[in-house]
Amino acid sequence: MKKLNVAVIGVGFWGKNHVRIYDHLPNAELKAVCDRDRDRVCDVTKRYDVDGYTDSSLLLKREDIDAVSICTWSTELAKEASKALNAGKHVLVEKPMAANSIEAEKIVKLSEDNGLYLMVGFIERFNPGVLQIKEFVERGKVGKVVSAFSRRVSRWPERIGDIGIVKDTAIHDLDLFNYLFGGNPVGVYARVGNLRLKRFEDYAQIMIRYEDGVTCFVEANWLTPYKIRQLVITGSEAVVNLDYISQKIILESSGERVESPHEWREPLLIELSYFVDSVLKAQEPVPNGLDGVKALKIAEAALESSRKNKVIEVSFT
Repeated sequence: MKKLNVAVIGVGFWGKNHVRIYDHLPNAELKAVCDRDRDRVCDVTKRYDVDGYTDSSLLLKREDIDAVSICTWSTELAKEASKALNAGKHVLVEKPMAANSIEAEKIVKLSEDNGLYLMVGFIERFNPGVLQIKEFVERGKVGKVVSAFSRRVSRWPERIGDIGIVKDTAIHDLDLFNYLFGGNPVGVYARVGNLRLKRFEDYAQIMIRYEDGVTCFVEANWLTPYKIRQLVITGSEAVVNLDYISQKIILESSGERVESPHEWREPLLIELSYFVDSVLKAQEPVPNGLDGVKALKIAEAALESSRKNKVIEVSFT
């Protein structure tokens, strides 16, 4: 079996999960890891018997590495992605892929110029519950979609330190609405604020209007004492409710309430397996860099809307 030689740059809270999964994928060979924190590197290399680096430039010089996952701080993602693409590596970069859409567009162009694949880690696209709901929408089981509401709330995670909740957390749902409903948002209105954090917003309410009339709402915060991950889609024929965590789906229509049977599967395992397969088969993986740029532009429109207290039109040209 042909294998993809991979490495992980950034082995903190989330990067360790990339390492764990790559180590178990039958068509991937984990070659190396990198992190500025030498103790983290030592812990991972001892556990997985791989090479470790504290300087990604040294790791990227290796010709036996085909692709890398980049799981650094958000404000460093674009820099590390650029280094990897310039070194000839295919890249899976974690969301939000860059600190802003201008940085994101630059790494998209870099991937195109170098003929390399660039995938963005919007993990909810690989949630089995989301995949089931997308099928419901496409088959017309909910009828004409009128609105969608996503709630993504919890206590502030201490791993966060360089961006606010809109680009770190709500961006999952901004991308997901694009994925589920297609088309482009034409207007964004939002209110954000900070109660506990000084540098960044820690709560947000965002409303997005699409070309076909669908209206989507996102509630996100780092204030709620317990974790909620919920998606509700309202259509002319049914309402669908998803718990992202349990992947449980309930579809309610006139006189009927059905709980969709499912088997829980780890979304990150599905995502990384898909990335590896795509590169090995020379097929562009999605969500790609352009999807990441679009989500960032919507996030930036939300932040601008809150500052100016008005609806912001979004342009993707």
